[in-house]
Amino acid sequence: MIGADDRKVVFVISDATGETAERMVRAALLQFSDAPVDLRMYTRVRLEEEMRGIVSRAKERRALVVFTVVSTSHRELLRRLCDEADVEAVDLIGTLMAKLSQFLAARPRGVPGLLHSITDDYFRRIEAVEFTVKNDDGREPRALPKAELVLVGISRTSKTPLSTYLAQKGYRVANVPLVLGIPPPGELALVDDERVFGLTIKPEELLRIRQARMRHLGMPDDASYGQRQHILAELAYAQGIFRQHPAWPVIDVTGKAIEETAADIIRIVKDRRARRGESTDDML
Repeated sequence: MIGADDRKVVFVISDATGETAERMVRAALLQFSDAPVDLRMYTRVRLEEEMRGIVSRAKERRALVVFTVVSTSHRELLRRLCDEADVEAVDLIGTLMAKLSQFLAARPRGVPGLLHSITDDYFRRIEAVEFTVKNDDGREPRALPKAELVLVGISRTSKTPLSTYLAQKGYRVANVPLVLGIPPPGELALVDDERVFGLTIKPEELLRIRQARMRHLGMPDDASYGQRQHILAELAYAQGIFRQHPAWPVIDVTGKAIEETAADIIRIVKDRRARRGESTDDML
């Protein structure tokens, strides 16, 4: 068993919140799951005496120092302090900023926190996409209460492409297929009704889509999946579930592009938040 003294130590130094650096380091450490690491965060570090103290502790612990500092003078100071103390160091932002400065023929603003404000949105989108992929087609019912949006509908009502599009906008989305005669997962009842959206489609359009899908997959022509009466029964079953939940907006996706349906959903979410007096500035 590995003791605390045997663990490698990584110091992360930032002149802002440190969230960006921490996420980057943790993402990289996932590739080394068999090597336990003690990650220590030092945030809003902007004074020379603070830097000296942290580098001194890093030397004592034989730690690797990873830093994201936008001030050129502070970056140079950290590099010098690490060199003098013989401490291994990685400058996460300095090399990129130097290359960009050369490429753009411009000087960086050097304002702490700007990197976080840019990349925080990026990481939110990445996390949303990962969540949505894991929760496609009702794969993880237990995760439904964690979703920001839940899409419910029968097969071929655009649940998956719509979920993916909304995830790229930063929403954690799960979708639940409605199957004729099978009740929805019990976890759906744990989700706030305002997060759930029903999807429906005109029978003729669904018949066309499914028959094209059957031809593509080489399915037999008499499969119930592409029969009009079966489709009508599925749609009626879905409508019955939707009526049990009058707070769920039901959106007809017939002839709509994914972007149009997504815009309808986002508008409803924003309108609801505005009526409750909540800010919508952080919504995409």
